[in-house]
Amino acid sequence: MSLLVKICGLSTRETLDAALGMAADMVGFVFFPPSPRHVSFDTARDLAAAVRGRAQKVALTVDADDATFDEIVGALKPDILQLHGRESVARIIELKRKFGLEVMKAIPVETAADLAILPDYAAVCDRILFDARAPKGATRPGGLGETFDWHVLEGLNLKLPFMVSGGLSCDNVTEAIRVTRAGGVDVSSGVERAPGVKDPQLIERFIRAARATQELAIR
Repeated sequence: MSLLVKICGLSTRETLDAALGMAADMVGFVFFPPSPRHVSFDTARDLAAAVRGRAQKVALTVDADDATFDEIVGALKPDILQLHGRESVARIIELKRKFGLEVMKAIPVETAADLAILPDYAAVCDRILFDARAPKGATRPGGLGETFDWHVLEGLNLKLPFMVSGGLSCDNVTEAIRVTRAGGVDVSSGVERAPGVKDPQLIERFIRAARATQELAIR
């Protein structure tokens, strides 16, 4: 199965074009005002038009209400809803029923004990994203450039597709894939020159590094 590469937190046409030009599988847009990567609905609408089916569009939210989801779906027309808050299993079922979209739930990881909730979410989600647990006092749950101990996921028996995120960069993505055997990688801060400011060259380098890892695995 091909490795999926997701570039998250895109907010400009230049960086979106860089991701699409390198054939990123997923492009993510953040709808969470405390994040430096937050985009307006108007910006999302403009960027969505530029995707033109070349990648899956992912809408990242944090405990968003129905009104916000209505705006997001209308503007971005996402393929996947990425839930990065404390959304319950019941909330996920409700959102899937209402919007008919795939849902990817982010699971914050620090130790193996954090995987205890996995079976409940795996039963209702289409994909799982393992991300580093945010430190106490953080104003947002992800995009902080923090990694977690990937060995926690070694030998994970999960039939559901899963991705790894949290502090990934072109320097460590190879090791992350090797240890976790994840089917996908998700990067945001690791391809930025400043918080919320993506760097087209870093995007290209990251995707090249991830693809090279996959090619080595195939050989």
